Amino acid sequence: MNRFSSLILALPLAAAPAYAQSTDTKDSAAPATAQSNGALEQAQASDAEVTVTAGRLVQRLDTVGQAVTVLDSAEIARRQSAIVSDLLRQTPGVTVIRNGGVGTVTSVSIRGAQSDQTAALIDGIKLNDPSTPAGGFDFGQLLVGNIARIEVVRGAQSVLWGSQAIGGVVNIITRQPTEQLALNARAEGGTYGTGQAFANVSGKAGPLRASIGGGWYQTNGISAFAGGREADGFRHYAGNASLNLAVTNTLSVDLRGFYADSRTDIDGFAPPTFAFGDTPEYSVAKQALGYAGVNWATLGGRLRNRIGYALTNIRRRNLDPSGGGLRETFASTGRNIRFDYQGVLDLGRVTATFGAEREISRYATGTTGGPISRARASIDSGYGQLLVSPLAGLNLTGGVRYDSHNRFGGIVTGAASGVYTRRGTTLRGSWTQGFKAPSLFQLQSDFGNPLLRPETSEGWDIGLAQRLLGGRIEASATWFSRTARDQIIFVSCPRPLTGICTGRPFGTYDNVARASAEGLEATLALRPTDALTLSASYSYIDSRARAGANAGLRLPNRPSQSFTLNLDHRWRFGLETGATLVNLGPSFNDGANRVRLAGYTLLDLRAAFPVTRGVQIYGRVENAFDTRYQTISQYGQPGRAVYGGVRVGL
Repeated sequence: MNRFSSLILALPLAAAPAYAQSTDTKDSAAPATAQSNGALEQAQASDAEVTVTAGRLVQRLDTVGQAVTVLDSAEIARRQSAIVSDLLRQTPGVTVIRNGGVGTVTSVSIRGAQSDQTAALIDGIKLNDPSTPAGGFDFGQLLVGNIARIEVVRGAQSVLWGSQAIGGVVNIITRQPTEQLALNARAEGGTYGTGQAFANVSGKAGPLRASIGGGWYQTNGISAFAGGREADGFRHYAGNASLNLAVTNTLSVDLRGFYADSRTDIDGFAPPTFAFGDTPEYSVAKQALGYAGVNWATLGGRLRNRIGYALTNIRRRNLDPSGGGLRETFASTGRNIRFDYQGVLDLGRVTATFGAEREISRYATGTTGGPISRARASIDSGYGQLLVSPLAGLNLTGGVRYDSHNRFGGIVTGAASGVYTRRGTTLRGSWTQGFKAPSLFQLQSDFGNPLLRPETSEGWDIGLAQRLLGGRIEASATWFSRTARDQIIFVSCPRPLTGICTGRPFGTYDNVARASAEGLEATLALRPTDALTLSASYSYIDSRARAGANAGLRLPNRPSQSFTLNLDHRWRFGLETGATLVNLGPSFNDGANRVRLAGYTLLDLRAAFPVTRGVQIYGRVENAFDTRYQTISQYGQPGRAVYGGVRVGL
């Protein structure tokens, strides 16, 4: 029996036999674990004042020491965005980089960290793709569809979420089962030949609760190449399901699944010049996620346990139809398998969260007629965190994690935070460490270096928030700082080939980069009347390289300043109108800071009107100024677009 097996079996055995008490009891029982259906259902039924991501349990935001932004279902519906990255772009401290229109490769950076240092989750299950060179996740094909909630935790979260959570965590929560029969559906069409339709039904039958949904999205798109004329379209089908079976009052089984099939037209580098431009190439991707878990409560409901199995499988192919045939230019498959146990023990003023995980990652990549590259790695982990409430309004959190990787060995990370709330004033602060394991490509490809160490980070933040007039005025400010070491970059290999360059004539990877980031996040929310709401956020992020030829220069594709304003009004006769203004400052496309990307301002307008109870028509104008802008050099972005549709909620 290996170390992981021993640990995962030992943790729940300390519990006493189960008592006949419902696991849904909140006041006397431990909070539900973050990946259980119970926790996700509680979050769905709550407003934006709770989180399931920051502590891997259901937790009020005023007990959390980290910076968290929550978009609940009402806010998501109000903004009308079709793609998740548009919502993330409006979040403090978050930068979105997109290689063209909808469906193209999209990366997300939090507080100036590398995009592959963002941990991406769906319903608490990791999404990061082991077949990509750095192991990051492509947000480009993640549509709002049947998503009910988005949580963004800023700052390193590796104690609870492991590798890659250096910048922070993005947790996408799909629609969960409901006690009553519920139907949600939406259909719309608009500019660029765009159409979409999504539907979800949920309810309960005896001990079984279920939620099942599906959707379709299609657009003719724009040219991914900024100077091109050929439109690059996108087609996407997706389905999701979540089931919970209550076996007894203290025992339940969760099953969840998510599947997406998409095609994205792309531009490339065609012969004979191999200059970037219009090409007929396209990419197809199939993404599958499955989860099975068992939840049980003991000690009168004070100890909640979950044991789970999760699988993510992402297959990608690039195809070129030019030359009279269909040629596969690239194919990859990335797979993650995860076994884990988590327990939450409630001792009144002390809540302990602890667990063990084993993750196995594999990939296979290749091109037509070429060799297939395969790689595999595993990592065993154990973590523990205490939430202590010694005084009314004071919550202190501390945790530690140990990870054992079959290639680089072991690493320990820690975190501590505190939050104090009194009479509408909240003071909080945190110190966190993070790490990112080298990707399979960086370790084991033809360019790989088996001696790589994990990337590490250490940072802190301190924040102040104030609520006035019963919550009609809310303001907050957070200052943060982070230093990242041993960052992995590609390096050239001069002759003679020695050391890590042995057998690597074209270059390899090495832990030679360092970076820092510090900045300010400020938010303001006003509700002068019940019908009028205004929210604004401002982020200043100074992210710079601290080693090598570019030391002291700004990191690429990281605007130092961003501002978002949301204004919404509900009229007496039922009409709802709103606007979102996003302003981003200039950035650089390269680490040498030679290619400058101009800043830009985007304005979105929206309106919605209830036709009957449960039926609403809506419309929006995206990029009303018809701004021409780029988030990465030579890749275009959509201009002004108009959309309209109908939404049903019964």
